Amino acid sequence: MRRATVSEFVRVLPTPTQSDFLLFPRPPPFSPLPGASPLRSSDLDCGSRTGRGGSHLSAAQGQPASATVPRPRLSEVPSGPQRLHLLLCLVQAVRLIAEGKAPRLPQPEEGATYEGIQKKETAKINWDQPAEVIHNWIRGNDKMPGAWTEACGQKLTFFNSTLNTAGLVPEGEALPIPGAHRPGVVTERGLVLFGNDDRMLLVKSIQLEDGKMIPASHFFRGEDNCALDLTEAELDIMEAVRSAWKRILPSIPEVEDSTDFFKSGAASVDIVRLVEEVKELCDGLELENEDVYMATTFKDFIQLLVRKLRGNNKESECIIDYVEKAVNKLTLQMPHQLFIGGTFVDAEGTKTYETINPTDGSVICQVSLAQVSDVDKAVAAAKDAFETGLWGKISARDRGRLLYRLADLMEQHQEELATIEALDAGAVYTLALKTHVGMSIQTFRYFAGWCDKIQGSTIPINQARPNRNLTLTRKEPIGVCGIVIPWNYPLMMLSWKTAACLAAGNTVVIKPAQVTPLTALKFAELTLKAGIPKGVINVLPGSGSLVGQRLSDHPDVRKIGFTGSTEVGKHIMKSCALSNVKKVSLELGGKSPLIIFADCDLSKAVQMGMSSVFFNKGENCIAAGRVFVEDSIHDLFVQKVVEEVTKMKIGNPLDRDTNHGPQNHQAHLQKLIEYCQRGVKEGATLVCGGNQVPRSGFFFQPTVFTDVEDHMFIAKEESFGPIMIISRFANGDVDTVLSRANATEFGLASGVFTRDISKALYVSDKLEAGTVFINTYNKTDVAAPFGGFKQSGFGKDLGEAALNEYLRVKTITAEY
Repeated sequence: MRRATVSEFVRVLPTPTQSDFLLFPRPPPFSPLPGASPLRSSDLDCGSRTGRGGSHLSAAQGQPASATVPRPRLSEVPSGPQRLHLLLCLVQAVRLIAEGKAPRLPQPEEGATYEGIQKKETAKINWDQPAEVIHNWIRGNDKMPGAWTEACGQKLTFFNSTLNTAGLVPEGEALPIPGAHRPGVVTERGLVLFGNDDRMLLVKSIQLEDGKMIPASHFFRGEDNCALDLTEAELDIMEAVRSAWKRILPSIPEVEDSTDFFKSGAASVDIVRLVEEVKELCDGLELENEDVYMATTFKDFIQLLVRKLRGNNKESECIIDYVEKAVNKLTLQMPHQLFIGGTFVDAEGTKTYETINPTDGSVICQVSLAQVSDVDKAVAAAKDAFETGLWGKISARDRGRLLYRLADLMEQHQEELATIEALDAGAVYTLALKTHVGMSIQTFRYFAGWCDKIQGSTIPINQARPNRNLTLTRKEPIGVCGIVIPWNYPLMMLSWKTAACLAAGNTVVIKPAQVTPLTALKFAELTLKAGIPKGVINVLPGSGSLVGQRLSDHPDVRKIGFTGSTEVGKHIMKSCALSNVKKVSLELGGKSPLIIFADCDLSKAVQMGMSSVFFNKGENCIAAGRVFVEDSIHDLFVQKVVEEVTKMKIGNPLDRDTNHGPQNHQAHLQKLIEYCQRGVKEGATLVCGGNQVPRSGFFFQPTVFTDVEDHMFIAKEESFGPIMIISRFANGDVDTVLSRANATEFGLASGVFTRDISKALYVSDKLEAGTVFINTYNKTDVAAPFGGFKQSGFGKDLGEAALNEYLRVKTITAEY
């Protein structure tokens, strides 16, 4: 017996009926409009039975146009005669179609077109359906004309729907939708909608009635009030993109900030062209078509583009609740909330405190008061940014580029920063502009240059003969660092530590002094504009006993950098040791000696001696806490100093002719008063000052004491205020005065004035201090390491040495 041929086998097959042909879905009609895509079966819901191979839809949403005969999937038919019959029918049907003999079933005109997805009026959402059907309707209408509904008095069009709502908690602001089973909920992830089966779907984009596309999570937010400030390079890119818009939109004479891409005549093909133009102009930057829909005006498009170039395109991170004040011919915009994970947020329990203007004692604003739980959130954000975020993935050179950009922004906002420093810390504006802010800018630029120059080394070791060995070291970032800064130079101390920390590749949680939080929070805002990735920098105003203590104890913090009192520094060091043996650097108290010899340039010695004590109202960690003057010039020196003191202008720190402003806060003012009272009681001569200035605010008179003996309290303890402590020493007795200068547990800074270079170098060798000034004082520079000896702490700020405080060295040995 031979096997039948295929043709012989087919001839005996039964002729398929019309119901057999209905097993095959008819292809959808082609779009009558140019540029539209064919209808995909996955775009529209056809019921669970037909699934992805289902029937076409009519304008009546969700109703099949020809559903008189059920259409089973072959896989749904059980094995046996019925399945064999269907298989045979399939073969016969294919033959008849190929021969042109297949029965023709007329397609009903109603519902057999693209009307349902091409006319806006027919794309309205029917809410009395399950969530999956609503989702399919929204997706099926992407991008034209868009599934819409009415809510909040306007027509809203929804895009980018998803049924992937795993882990989503529908918490947020309710959006009432007429006809919906439940109100929508605007959450951080988007707009949550509900079907009549109570299942959720998530919409990520909403087009408003005026045509503007916004993230659904932004629906209840106002206009973005935090536009990025562009660098020179970004301004060049902006103009190049403007030219691209002109080429794409030839009918528009000029592309203004308000020019709308689509209202100016752009079609869908122009979106592709714009995306490709940007890719060529911006070194391969990949935009999505959706990005163009989300930013249709030129200004919005440039802002979105720059955010993407900076590696941070989440506009929500720029929503800031400012405190505004008109001061110094400026309108200050001051953030006042905690800064965690790239967002300004209230403290746990919405706790706040008042920050005070020391010039008049008035309240500047309420500032969020961080709690222990807030510290934990900030550390978690910093850890995530370090371990999995963009910060750890970008190159060192790109990291430096971000720090340069931050320095540029600080420079652009330097008047505002200096004014806030004067308002919040009592810093004289001109000094704040030059030193508090000016040196902060220099510090970030200096360390930005170090980012791609942090290198290890190769080390020759004994070879494992007959094999060989290669040993090398790598310098790596430590991880999450905590930085606790003082109130005398709020921004500058922040910059000294944070710039080195970031240059090394770490992430950071900053605790500014509780009494001076505002420049740190403004700095946080500028990091957003600079494009520093979220979580890299976090700022927590609050008490040292709560926030500082938790940072010291936290197991995920690997380094603490602290500037403050020796007493607190010892406590921090102990906590760091007991928690997880954190690395610590401490810049603590000082009682810096200044030795003035008779052979000095007296005029310069007087000038620099004044600066060594009264600079920044005496609130200066390296202030000359004790001035030793050689006996033969002692009286003349004191006379000239008192003459200069009487010339000092005490007043509002914002006045340009003021050179002595208020002390930082009330408690410190009271401490200075008590300090002077104790000096008088112990027998020192109060030559001038010693009292509060009789005016509102926390002003203290510049003060001069003479006849101060070594055993006195004011000879041993730091005042941290505008108080000059003068002691005389015998003519020519160099070694004795050196012994007296070193007879302290502090060793932060020191100075010597003499024309004899040999004497100057001898004295500098013998002085036990981290910094020695010769014929100058307060001359610090971002490239010169700064730090103390003895109980003035250990570790360095500034210079290359500061980087080592935020790095760890790994040794790698290979054998080959």
